[in-house]
Amino acid sequence: MTEIISNMQAFRYSRHLMLPAMDFRGQEALLNSKVLLVGMGGLGCAAAPYLVASGIGKLTLVDDDTIDYSNLQRQILYREQDVGQSKVETALRQLQQLNSEIQLDALKQRLDVATLTALVPAYSMVLDCTDNLATRNAINQACVQANIPLVSAAAIRFEGQLLSLRNAPNDPCYHCLSQLFGERQLSCMEAGILSPVVGVIGVMQALAAVKILAQVGDAEYHQLKLFDGLTGQWQAFTLQKAANCPVCGTASA
Repeated sequence: MTEIISNMQAFRYSRHLMLPAMDFRGQEALLNSKVLLVGMGGLGCAAAPYLVASGIGKLTLVDDDTIDYSNLQRQILYREQDVGQSKVETALRQLQQLNSEIQLDALKQRLDVATLTALVPAYSMVLDCTDNLATRNAINQACVQANIPLVSAAAIRFEGQLLSLRNAPNDPCYHCLSQLFGERQLSCMEAGILSPVVGVIGVMQALAAVKILAQVGDAEYHQLKLFDGLTGQWQAFTLQKAANCPVCGTASA
């Protein structure tokens, strides 16, 4: 059922409605969108509040982890009294206070390929905010199979990357990129991460998601964006489809 903006929603989202590119059409598209956000670490904590504030109709948060004291340096949805608690359940409570009108769900589990394959087709978009290559590749595979857009991001040390993928037939996919490198050898625990860098990249994920879902501006699909927090500079490269990709190669064959 398509949701039409009520008078109270028109007031709540009035600053969106003032934008000619957004207007009622774009806001109604957001209200009728369903987003699956996997990973409630630094990236997820930065992206989720803006998705909720923007009026995404349904947002499902996925993470099986609990809050550690060291997370507080960059995972800004959590507080000192939350240490030891579930990340998704704590984030859910915080986000419900921000916008009680939208549907918020929490899945406290690690998603495997089978679960992702069953889950992803029910959503308009997936945000990958995870921190390991195996999970990223599994998310990508499910999105390619279901032709669901994916906004993927990563951050470590002073660096971040962002990539939006349409996942239509004959499009490149995340595996076209990830097959060029292996699992990174150092985690944030070992290599470090500057707190605001995950904020920059997570907010850029939210921006990309809102633009795609509302069909506002340039979706910038298949543009790998690299951020250097030390210099404040961005670089962009066009992702090419890999001829031998076992994921999107077979999907479009």
